Amino acid sequence: MDVKEQILKIGEDALAASRALAKLSTRKKNAILEAMAEELDAQRAFIQAENTKDLEAGKEAGLNVAMLDRLELTDARIDGMIKGLRDVAVLSDPVGNEISTWNRPNGLEIRKIRVPIGVIGIIFESRPNVTCDAAALCFKTSNAVILRGGKEAIHSNLAIAKAMQNGGKAKGMPDNAIQLIPTTDREAVKVMCQMTDYLDLIIPRGGEGLIKAVTEMSHVPVIKHYKGICHTYIDAAADLPMGWKIAENAKCQRPGVCNAMETLLVHKDKAAEFLPKMGEILEARGVELRGDETVCRYIASAKPATEEDWHEEYLEMILAIRVVDDVDAAVAHINKYGSGHSDAIVTQDEKAEKTFLAEVDSSSVYVNASTRFTDGAEFGMGAEIGISTDKLHARGPMGLEELTTYKFVIEGKGQIRE
Repeated sequence: MDVKEQILKIGEDALAASRALAKLSTRKKNAILEAMAEELDAQRAFIQAENTKDLEAGKEAGLNVAMLDRLELTDARIDGMIKGLRDVAVLSDPVGNEISTWNRPNGLEIRKIRVPIGVIGIIFESRPNVTCDAAALCFKTSNAVILRGGKEAIHSNLAIAKAMQNGGKAKGMPDNAIQLIPTTDREAVKVMCQMTDYLDLIIPRGGEGLIKAVTEMSHVPVIKHYKGICHTYIDAAADLPMGWKIAENAKCQRPGVCNAMETLLVHKDKAAEFLPKMGEILEARGVELRGDETVCRYIASAKPATEEDWHEEYLEMILAIRVVDDVDAAVAHINKYGSGHSDAIVTQDEKAEKTFLAEVDSSSVYVNASTRFTDGAEFGMGAEIGISTDKLHARGPMGLEELTTYKFVIEGKGQIRE
């Protein structure tokens, strides 16, 4: 069987599984998720041994520190996957929920209810925990899922998927509800993107190159989890100790993820007081700074920023810093250079806060908090499928509701249209 035949068979099996999934009760799905969690824990040593193979291959291939960090499955991250499964199990199941209902003058009762999307393809890079998070959310919402991870995590992904499949099967999960494409051949992605007979939606998670490639070649609808050029703006009315703390966290807590800050904006009236200490904090953490002329005057180690720096998602310990005239200038910068992901203002001024929240065109906007909170689990949604920077049909962290669509159910008593 060649790659195309293999992927088409996976699609055919997923479509059949989606029909069976639609029949499962919430209680049954929750029991299966718990069994998956138990099997992940039982297979921890095997999963980490397979992950070591990927880490060693990654080092040989020259992956940078941030990429290796995304790839590694520590005990804490496996614990996080297990907890994610259990968190999803206790969350309310949106499938079948009534969104709205109304009656027409002719006596028809119309209800709008949530239903599964059907078969979802997830194409992702690096982070093997996506295998678990994506499968859990799709399963809870009665969607069959086809996962295609990057070659750098192939051993880890296969081990995680196998544990989930085995755990779920023991409790009655339909065959092929969760499938992971076992080949790293790029032809598999092309076939997936054109599999309109079987796939209802594709969600790519990864770098800009992957997302553009999937979007351009896909005949299947795509929700883009585009790059995260996240900003923090220190306003004229900012509490500076709070600003230093938030900026450090947003950049340094985990720089290789999409909700990490990539550009720091500082009001001109706070530059002299804020920047020198901020520079010391970030330099001590090993951050390379790139700034405009004012920034370079206050932080001697900062390199002059170029136009490209304002567009850059570094995903490592590099930060661009710019001094702006006011909140309007900060909003204009973010709307020009940002990616619609997550942006924050640090201020005690209610007017500046309202301006920022109303005018920044991003999926998540913050007041006096780190952008690192843009995450399904942190929002109380359980494990997330990713962060959508699209506006249709989902935006921001995609949890359970965002993995459903709806249909209209119309009940009558013999009415016909005249």
